[in-house]
Amino acid sequence: MLSNANSKNSVNGSYVYTFACHENERALCELELTTMLVPDIVIHSGERAYIRSHVCIPPGRSPFVRGRLDVMAEADTVADLKPAASQINLSTGETFKVVCLKEGDHMPDYAHSRQLEKELGMCIKGKALMKQPDVTFGLIHADGKWILGQWIEADRSWHTHHQKPQNYSTGLGVTLARALVNIAVPQVEGHQLLDPCCGMGTVVIEALSMGIEAIGNDLNPLAVQGARTNLPHYGYDPARITLGDMNDLEGFYDAAILDMPYNLCSVLPDEEQLGMLNSLKKLAGRAVIVSTERVEGNILDAGWNIDQYRTVSKGTFIRHIWLCT
Repeated sequence: MLSNANSKNSVNGSYVYTFACHENERALCELELTTMLVPDIVIHSGERAYIRSHVCIPPGRSPFVRGRLDVMAEADTVADLKPAASQINLSTGETFKVVCLKEGDHMPDYAHSRQLEKELGMCIKGKALMKQPDVTFGLIHADGKWILGQWIEADRSWHTHHQKPQNYSTGLGVTLARALVNIAVPQVEGHQLLDPCCGMGTVVIEALSMGIEAIGNDLNPLAVQGARTNLPHYGYDPARITLGDMNDLEGFYDAAILDMPYNLCSVLPDEEQLGMLNSLKKLAGRAVIVSTERVEGNILDAGWNIDQYRTVSKGTFIRHIWLCT
């Protein structure tokens, strides 16, 4: 760990997150990041994508974030960062390296990047180690400034959730489910999430893996059986999944994610859609509603306000997503 003395040279509470997403996921990605990070500036999208914020989250929460740069100093030139680099205090025996991030504005080519890394690394007191150092420092050019900070790579251990024991092809994918959880519950601490039509439990698993209290319910006994198989596979209590009609659920939750049931051969009747949305309004104060159909009318009729609307497509298959309060 870095010495506390480094805090004297830090830009207090400032972070730069880098991210990447497929073009079909860009609208969802930007909604997730702006919901969680409440950025001080606009999102810089495209090939060199980054976002700056005063909100600190584990970079592994988002399926799109590559890492977080904890800003220590910023200056007009890299040379102007050298005094700050020379003041970095590593613990005894701690190793480090400096990396020039690929994201950013007008970043240098490979050879120039390696030269900048070497120049700053020479200023840091300690042992440089290119493979598996104790601490990594990142360098990025963003918003007209060169920024130096501690670089935290995103934890990707949640990728194992793609290989659940039970699954079905039309269910929510892990990446989508994880993003929806972050949109529904931007702040982890003290918030409870309900998934009233949980299917195989993907949303519940993603929420629990981020430390969010979550439970699921489903009307389909086979889905409940599958979810109760999947949860303990990742160390979670299968009792978090209940069998029943969501219209019979009781209690009140901070947020809910409702993936409206659908069938490739039939359409859920309007009255059933409205009934579910009415029940949802009694169960949660905030909801992310997902449907393969446009159901804005029923959402509004149920008393919800639509704050945001996005779509996610995979080929010709489109999911409509509403953030409601």
